[in-house]
Amino acid sequence: MPSNNELVMLFFVQLAVVLAACRLLGVLLRRLGQPQVVADMVAGFLLGPTLLGHVFPALFDDLFPQAVTVPGTDVDIQHPALATLFVAGQLGLVFYMFIVGMRFDHSILANHVRQSAAASMVGVAAPLLVGGLLGWYLAGGDLWFAEDVAGWQAAVFLGASCAITAFPMLARIINERGLTRTKVGTLALACAAVDDAAAWILLAVVVAAVQGDPGVALLALGGSAAYVVLLLCVRRIAGERFVRWGTGPAGVRPEALGAMVVVLLVCATFTEWVGVYSVFGAFLLGACMPRGAFADEIGRRIEPVTNYVLVPLFFVYSGLNTRLDVVFEPAVLGTLLVVLVVAFAVKGGACALASRSAGSSWRDAASLGALMNARGLMELILLGIGRDAGLITVELYTVLALMTVITTVAATPVYEWIRGRGTDPAGTATPSGPQPAPGRADALEPVPAGARTPQPVPAHAGAPEPEPVQVLTPEPVPAAQTARR
Repeated sequence: MPSNNELVMLFFVQLAVVLAACRLLGVLLRRLGQPQVVADMVAGFLLGPTLLGHVFPALFDDLFPQAVTVPGTDVDIQHPALATLFVAGQLGLVFYMFIVGMRFDHSILANHVRQSAAASMVGVAAPLLVGGLLGWYLAGGDLWFAEDVAGWQAAVFLGASCAITAFPMLARIINERGLTRTKVGTLALACAAVDDAAAWILLAVVVAAVQGDPGVALLALGGSAAYVVLLLCVRRIAGERFVRWGTGPAGVRPEALGAMVVVLLVCATFTEWVGVYSVFGAFLLGACMPRGAFADEIGRRIEPVTNYVLVPLFFVYSGLNTRLDVVFEPAVLGTLLVVLVVAFAVKGGACALASRSAGSSWRDAASLGALMNARGLMELILLGIGRDAGLITVELYTVLALMTVITTVAATPVYEWIRGRGTDPAGTATPSGPQPAPGRADALEPVPAGARTPQPVPAHAGAPEPEPVQVLTPEPVPAAQTARR
């Protein structure tokens, strides 16, 4: 068994290799229009047994040891270094989803609740139905599912896998593309939250059925409802008081930041215990936080370490469980192609049609459908749970993991193609250079071309204002009219 000092040194080396690989790959993929989060996901797979383990097997075994022998026995157990990677990655997910929740724009969602509700329901129902039929067909035998998995259980699991949208992954794409406070970005986050919640509930039902314990599903439903009610009550009673207590002359007090982290970890632990998993507990807590300078500063303090240190470790842990060599088998390759069509076309197309029928323009509806195909993070979590519960084989895990990578990588280019190169979500020119941090007052959408901007306040407020001088200059022609001409 490795000593504590050996585990610490190994973790430091792993972290250095992971971060270097993510940053280098990010530089390359950024030239192809991909955000850093996609580079983090791809780097996790490249550092796994498929590439690093195949090309440099000795280096892979030293860097990511899989098993260790118990002293005095011939029993092999999982190497403690894998548990360290898993815990660090989960901590990153909790902090990240808390930040996403704090930046969730309730006002835009309230103005477009009809579109988000329609797209969410159809976005779950359509892939759940088509993917469920495919799962039912694949059930039986031992190639895709375990022998004791019933047909309906396989159908629900594969349907949920096709219906899910990676909420944290989508949030990072929206954040890096400057879509946080836009209609399309907010609708996509709202739909993803509903879709993921439905998928996790379905997964809890399947796991409960496999374990023969219906109490697992009941605990997930009842615990989730109680958690939401508790958050709303606490926010109403003590939310603003906590913000006033935690805000000092220099900003957020250190005691308030520490207390906020404690509350976050308690909430994540509770939702993990009830079966809806820690990431949703963290997101809901962030969404219930009072908006303002307090929440913005907390996000700015914990975001750098979260995004660029902790979250990449989750992708590496997921990549260690993927074997791409099985894809070259004809049955696996054919299933992969069918799953890709079901996951991409059915999910994106259903969301787009539902959004269009609810009143969105074709451009906004198609953009929403493209973004909803970003599955990365949550899909990998779902697959890991299915694998650990003994539901799926390594072949199906690899097929669904590849589907996750391909659909997530394609989401951003398809969105950019729909919106038009060089334009922002509102159709105006995208400014170059660093953009304001999402969640701040200056991060709102730019003023459309032809709109009147507020006039500056006179320097001497008490002095009489001069008579306005009429200048006979032609009015600028709005960009929309010019395009119609």
